[in-house]
Amino acid sequence: MKSRILILLLLVVLPGCSASAVCAYYLIPEWAALTASYQNYSRVSQSPAAGEREILIAKTAQEIHRINCFAEGVGLLLGGIIGAIGIHGICMLPPEKSRS
Repeated sequence: MKSRILILLLLVVLPGCSASAVCAYYLIPEWAALTASYQNYSRVSQSPAAGEREILIAKTAQEIHRINCFAEGVGLLLGGIIGAIGIHGICMLPPEKSRS
């Protein structure tokens, strides 16, 4: 019984939590970059002197960061789901039978 728990921990729970942690690590700076890029896009688009090219460059830059944040967020959620599946598997293991 202990080997089943160990297998689930090592092959399901730990990789799921690790994937979530790695994605969260990369999501935080990407979120800051998205915020800065969106503020730049907002400033450029409201500027009367900005041309169409400058607006498109700013819009594209913020869309790149938005897609990256989406991908990292999906990775974070999927890692959490995998970890939760492993924890659920551990909880659903049948109880040990006592040896009498």
